[in-house]
Amino acid sequence: MTLFIIIGLLVVILIYVLITYNGLIKSNNLVKEAFSTMDVYLKKRWDLIPNLVEVVKAYAKHEKETIEKITTLRKNTYESMSIDKKINVNEELTQDLSKIMIISENYPDLKSSQNFIELSHELTEIEDEIANSRKYYNGTVRIFNNKVQMFPSNLVARIFGFHCANMFEANTDEKNNVKVDV
Repeated sequence: MTLFIIIGLLVVILIYVLITYNGLIKSNNLVKEAFSTMDVYLKKRWDLIPNLVEVVKAYAKHEKETIEKITTLRKNTYESMSIDKKINVNEELTQDLSKIMIISENYPDLKSSQNFIELSHELTEIEDEIANSRKYYNGTVRIFNNKVQMFPSNLVARIFGFHCANMFEANTDEKNNVKVDV
């Protein structure tokens, strides 16, 4: 009788482990899918940046620091970066691209340049897509991280080597309130 109870208990534990493992795999794949979706837009922005930099360079010759920083960030091959590296580099690029847009305010010729207008419009569309896909990515990461961290699924996660994924977070500049002078 005791043997049947032990065997029954082991079967229940095994079924729980299998169901939890499959749930972790499913959530992990959703995180990968969500990042891949966002990665398409990040890559589009990555490829758009050299054109934007060249247009700004032509008009704003003494805004060298921001342009050089963007150029330095882009020296890496995008495809060879890890997910975490892509997230970090793109957060820095977001800051620097906003600086370029601020720079354009100081150069009316640049601001009215057809190339700059088209590139700015395309960049705005891409940024909107990145924001939407970032929400989806962070949502899937939250669900996955909950499974990895919450008891008892965290035991299964630890046994099979699942680790929390990183969220795509707003940088400090994005968190600050916009100051409007009237």
